[in-house]
Amino acid sequence: MFVLGIDPGLTRCGFGLVDGSLSGPEAFRAVRAGVIETKATDRVEFRLGQLLVELSALIEELRPDAVAVERVFFQRNARTAIPVAQASGVAVALAGSRNLEVRQFTAQEAKLAVTGYGAADKLQVQGMVARLCGLRAIPQPADAADALALAITYFTTCRTEMRLSGAAS
Repeated sequence: MFVLGIDPGLTRCGFGLVDGSLSGPEAFRAVRAGVIETKATDRVEFRLGQLLVELSALIEELRPDAVAVERVFFQRNARTAIPVAQASGVAVALAGSRNLEVRQFTAQEAKLAVTGYGAADKLQVQGMVARLCGLRAIPQPADAADALALAITYFTTCRTEMRLSGAAS
């Protein structure tokens, strides 16, 4: 199963495709990761449009089975939170328009799923993503590593839900 993780941002939007299983081995394989960048000097509507076009092309090319998007949970700076929320909306709507399952996770949920510690720092997340995916180097940039972490979170969350539903039966 392929899950596309998206770490939304208007200037830098991270993406990462992970191959894994909901019921099989715990191993993950990072298929592709990177960032989509827009120019801060361009108008917001143009940047959101660019993000839409580039994410659409990625989904068409990578053909994920599901999408995991970071949920904007808390931002101290509204000037940062609003563009991130707009980019998130583009990603969620695009995936929904393609009939893909979308799950949203906060940064803390992804950190907990990947490192076991919800307040882990960027380097700890990057290191665990590399380890879980069997990568020789830490994924760069951090936005791409965060997107891979979101995809891994999708798998670990679904596995836990499946175990819990089986225990309840």
